[in-house]
Amino acid sequence: MASGFAHRFDIAVEGLTPGYFALVMGSGIVSVGLALEGFDTLSRVLLVLCVIAFLTLGLLTLLRFVRFRRAMAEDFLDPKRAFGYFTYVAGTNVLGVRLFMEGYQTVTLVFLVITASAWAVMGYVVPWTAVLGKVARPVVANANGTWFIWVVASQSVAVAAATLEPVSETATQGLSVLAVVAWSVGVFLYVAAGVLVALRMLLYELRPEDLNPPYWVAMGACAITVLAGARIVEMAAAPMVDATRGLVAGLSVMFWAFATWLIPVLFAVGLWRHWFHRVPLRYEATLWSMVFPLGMYAVAGIYLGQADKLPLVGWIGRVELWLAFGVLLIVLVAMVRHVLITVFLPPRPTVATPVA
Repeated sequence: MASGFAHRFDIAVEGLTPGYFALVMGSGIVSVGLALEGFDTLSRVLLVLCVIAFLTLGLLTLLRFVRFRRAMAEDFLDPKRAFGYFTYVAGTNVLGVRLFMEGYQTVTLVFLVITASAWAVMGYVVPWTAVLGKVARPVVANANGTWFIWVVASQSVAVAAATLEPVSETATQGLSVLAVVAWSVGVFLYVAAGVLVALRMLLYELRPEDLNPPYWVAMGACAITVLAGARIVEMAAAPMVDATRGLVAGLSVMFWAFATWLIPVLFAVGLWRHWFHRVPLRYEATLWSMVFPLGMYAVAGIYLGQADKLPLVGWIGRVELWLAFGVLLIVLVAMVRHVLITVFLPPRPTVATPVA
């Protein structure tokens, strides 16, 4: 029994999806939204889930690095999986922002230092190992929704920097520079990722199986760009912020409009995939890449409504928050069931069919 569990556990760790920190992103951002709306108890329950997920995934990733280093190296060489590592940056910053709301400013600062460094390093390493360094061409054939996670990571750094700005007047200049630079890089990366993914969809066969949940990150990247922009607009006066405040505010509204337009498209794609083409709807780790965009869209709308005095946008965000919460519960139950069946419970014995 023990050896069977150990074997199943090893298989799960070796095949751990690089983008599993989307679980931290999804639970964390919905927790932020509930806290903003005054549902403190429910928000703290999700915060506990977020912390547990963060610690568990951190330990599993460390274990995977120690025992299955080759599998991790192969992920960095795979353009369909490598960008998933940016979920670590985004998830850590989302958790940091939520802990900031509980008064743990030092933790948020430490997280920002770590993630900003990781974002800068991976921003050069991942595109090279997974895309530019490949001999086989064209690489655009492998472009997919996970590429937008690079955008999300960039904007999460901007959000965390803008969140910390009111705490320390001495660090205002540095944080404002970091926030504006990360936001600007994220905007350009969104355009680049959008073009490459659009080319892949137009030039190559697009099967129903290819339109998986990570394509929702295209909307989530828009939404977190809105949130980061709204937070920058609220920052105190600083040369970098003052020079871009109007531009950031205007582009944030445009990104919110595009994110709003994308939501029906993404739901229609899901219907086309699962209803018309009968692709089985079962649990996969990438479903958390659907939870996060829904939650981020809600929080972005709430913040943008406050920063730019757009009450309709804020109302839409508050309503959509409960859709994100409902999807989170469904995916969470599916994940728990999946882990129980694949890791903790022994496989059912197969009954041999008698031969006549």
